Amino acid sequence: MRKSIWLLFSLLLVVSMVLTACGPAVETEAPTVEATEAPTEEATAAPTEAPTVECPNENGTVFFFAPAELSGAGSTVGNNWKDGATIAIEEINAEGGLLGCQIDVEWVDTQSDPATSKAVIAAGLEKDPYVVLGPLFSGSIIVNMVEAQRAEVFQIVGGEAANLTQQGNPYIFRTSFGQSTSMPKLAAYLNSQGFGSIDIVYTNNDFGKGGHDAIKVAIEPFGIAVVNEISVEEGQADFAPEALTVISSESDAVFIYSNEEESARLLEELQNQGNEKPLIGETVLIAQSVIDLAGDAANGAKGHVGLSAGAPMPLVQEYAAKFEERYGRLPDHNGMKGYIAVYVVKAITERLGNFDTKALAEATHCTTITTEEEPGVLIDIVYDEKGDVDRESFLVEVIDGLSTVTEVLPRVGGSCGE
Repeated sequence: MRKSIWLLFSLLLVVSMVLTACGPAVETEAPTVEATEAPTEEATAAPTEAPTVECPNENGTVFFFAPAELSGAGSTVGNNWKDGATIAIEEINAEGGLLGCQIDVEWVDTQSDPATSKAVIAAGLEKDPYVVLGPLFSGSIIVNMVEAQRAEVFQIVGGEAANLTQQGNPYIFRTSFGQSTSMPKLAAYLNSQGFGSIDIVYTNNDFGKGGHDAIKVAIEPFGIAVVNEISVEEGQADFAPEALTVISSESDAVFIYSNEEESARLLEELQNQGNEKPLIGETVLIAQSVIDLAGDAANGAKGHVGLSAGAPMPLVQEYAAKFEERYGRLPDHNGMKGYIAVYVVKAITERLGNFDTKALAEATHCTTITTEEEPGVLIDIVYDEKGDVDRESFLVEVIDGLSTVTEVLPRVGGSCGE
């Protein structure tokens, strides 16, 4: 009996196991496999991220110190420079800044005075700027660039006196031609017009005297004689004697190389006295700021310029439109200089990928910045070993109150930056 019961129990147990094994299948997810095997090379590579640059200041900014002639005899020059640079800085900051850092600029007035300029930059350099942006008057630059050189800080300026880049200072850079580059182009133009003699009117400062000396050297190979050499002073108001000398002279033309306000006053006086001689200048005389001051007395003036808002180039025209919309006036060459200066710094800084001001100076020597790389430079620009500039330039005539380009001249060429 016991054996029968045990057999029955065993049979029931087997049947139960069979029924369980044949029950409905249950869907389950594939088990998660932990990465226990050796990972592939791609799996171990770190994710690629844009490189980050530590901003020089804790508030996420990079500091530009900007001494400029905001009052005094150079106020027209300095304020145009400031206005052009301001547009560039605002554009760069709106696009995320320089290497991701916002540009913080401090504008300080030099009062168009060399002694003040030197004191101003000494105080500014104590704030450890990445760049010194200005000034423009050559007399102010020559005294304050020594301070920037001693501090080993990159300085970009608007001055044109030849001696600025002849001191062996590795930290000074121009935004426009120096006199040693521009005057040979102007001399060739004078010769092409058949002028055998000229009067020279120049301001008695570093800028004017440098231009006076440079044009005399440049015209000598062409046999162009100088009849009168007429010196005027910064801030001079009465130009009646100088105008009379020019009109009574036997020269074929008059070459005027003075600062903006003096140039405008001389043009007005020449018109008042009935001058009929050709008026020739280099950059300043035919600048829009002079035209605005002199009115129709500037009409007919001709010459050579390194920068002109009237240049038939799309990027230049785009800049000129922005400037006029912002300030309600046409830009002059000083406004273009300020705008270009900021974008030169941007282009080279982005190449370097850091905020080393000494490296910035080293990298700007013997280099080319094209508008393809950085449209903000407006025209392809070449720097030589001294910080001088080479690029296309323009012959200009003032027509109906506008600086009108009549011819585009090629680069001089031959620079180490080519």
